[in-house]
Amino acid sequence: MLIGCPKEIKPQEFRVGLTPNAAGEAIARGHKVIVETNAGAGAGFTDDDYRAIGAEVLGTAEEIFAKAEMIVKVKEPQAVERKMLREGQLLFTYLHLAPDPEQTKDLLASGCTAIAYETVTDDRGGLPLLAPMSEVAGRLAPQVGAWTLQKANGGRGVLMGGVPGVGPAKVVVIGGGVVGTHAAKIAAGMGADVTVLDRSLPRLRYLDDVFGGTFKNQYSTAGATAELIQTADLVVGAVLIPGAEAPKLISREQLSTMKPGAALVDVAIDQGGCFETSRATTHADPVYEVDGIMHYCVANMPGAVARTSTLALGNATLPFMLSLADKGWRQACEDDAHLLNGLNVHAGELTYYAVGKALGIDVISPALALKK
Repeated sequence: MLIGCPKEIKPQEFRVGLTPNAAGEAIARGHKVIVETNAGAGAGFTDDDYRAIGAEVLGTAEEIFAKAEMIVKVKEPQAVERKMLREGQLLFTYLHLAPDPEQTKDLLASGCTAIAYETVTDDRGGLPLLAPMSEVAGRLAPQVGAWTLQKANGGRGVLMGGVPGVGPAKVVVIGGGVVGTHAAKIAAGMGADVTVLDRSLPRLRYLDDVFGGTFKNQYSTAGATAELIQTADLVVGAVLIPGAEAPKLISREQLSTMKPGAALVDVAIDQGGCFETSRATTHADPVYEVDGIMHYCVANMPGAVARTSTLALGNATLPFMLSLADKGWRQACEDDAHLLNGLNVHAGELTYYAVGKALGIDVISPALALKK
């Protein structure tokens, strides 16, 4: 298979879809890899690194999209990239379609087959291609939250760990999954007073067993959230419903009950955000204020630590990418129901129920798409 990796063009996105090592693995299996010049520069990989393992480096994204049978990316294709997709071409990347009707419309119109990293599953009910970036984003959330809390950035001027004689910041993490667990670990490690909210009692028991003395946890209800945010200095939104739009857990009206200068970090912004006042921002201009509350809503948080993120994502995507290349997407998905769960679009039809429900678009089953 001819595998293509274009340079990411989303603002401040420095990751790359294929590492040289991943490209080398594909080439060793008899596939051909083409990479856009400087695609890996933001993550510390040079064109010569790709050439050294046998990949061909091309000058433009247009050449990559025109030639490749499978496009491997990190972020969802931007409008100019979607115009270059064609019928029968395979796209393997993050999509986050539920809050993005324009992208969905363009992918359907292109006739391509699109498999989304974020909806591929595993035997444990997890999301193995989302998990590494959730780990990165979770660990980044307290770091960027601490920065947002600095007075010069509009925050309350509160130090996460406090100092002797002065109490630490109060941090509320909404969601005890991968993002929330990593956010809580880092925030607690910075010395903050951390409470994690979740609706799964088994998950709360797990968090208590493993992290009992490190941070607190509490069953998540609207009332518990409303009460805790009144004293919070930092709130991290870490709730995910696979493939679907994130639920809105803090309303604009509730901002008035919070401390002036408190910070909201919305890690769910890729799926529309879990605060009513959230809107996507970039690393170039990450923070904005609503009713005295600072919002950090960067839609590609892991891009800030591009090398770590690229290596972590590459480790997770490599087996699936090789399977798609070795077998073709139909056979690979037929052999692996978890990979089939990643199928979101095929030949002008939507194949993921949660996206169809969010956008009001008819959906066909992935199993039926395999036969088309």
